[in-house]
Amino acid sequence: MSKFHIDCLLEYSVYQATEFIFQVEAAQHEWQNILTEHLSITPAHLNVHYFQRDQPLNRLIRLSATENSHFRLHYTSHIETYIPERPFQADENSLTQLPSECLFYLAPSRFCESDLLANMATRTFGNFPTGYQRVQAICDWIYYNITYEAGSSDNTTSAKVILINRAGVCRDFAHLAIALCRALNIPARFVFGYMPFYQAFPDFHAMFEVYLGQQWILFDATNMGPIDEFVRVGTGLDAQDVPFASLFGTAELIKINPQIIRV
Repeated sequence: MSKFHIDCLLEYSVYQATEFIFQVEAAQHEWQNILTEHLSITPAHLNVHYFQRDQPLNRLIRLSATENSHFRLHYTSHIETYIPERPFQADENSLTQLPSECLFYLAPSRFCESDLLANMATRTFGNFPTGYQRVQAICDWIYYNITYEAGSSDNTTSAKVILINRAGVCRDFAHLAIALCRALNIPARFVFGYMPFYQAFPDFHAMFEVYLGQQWILFDATNMGPIDEFVRVGTGLDAQDVPFASLFGTAELIKINPQIIRV
């Protein structure tokens, strides 16, 4: 068991009336327990609505901001995590063995074009031992062949582009790993949250998880930190499916500071 303190601050300037959807709260997940949490929005008169999607994986906040305004969203929490031990012997399932809800995570998505990477995935990883070892081989290949480089991609960059450009950030590493796993009929999904970065500026972190045996297992192709120091926020098809913020209108992110400290 590990304990963490989260302190996340977002500030926006709004130029025309805008609807926001935020996802910054720790997920209600079996691997973590929310001991305390508090969310404040300044100014306090803004219209706010809380809701969930894919219960209980994604907790969302809708906020309505008026034209020519400025607001601050501040989330703090104390979390206990219970990340399972690594199941090194977990094997892949045949399609007929997969639970129905897992089939959804075999299909291509906006940022994970598994259909376009199928030949490369089969050629490169088709002869590896199936299961945990093959997924770890995918992570290792990405780590050694894709350069982690801030600013080398943007919010439109997909797995195929990363494979061509050979550079990206954590969300790109996750998207490429997801696409390669799905191409091999391994259910895979995008996960983002908080992780302490000891040699980088604070930011949200993206990972992925796959369904092997009878369980979902977290992987991180960036090797930026221990998986057992990760606090989950969102789970979905890819980063478009579960962004930390979506907005419908015209606004500018002035400040972002998602801090997490192990206590």
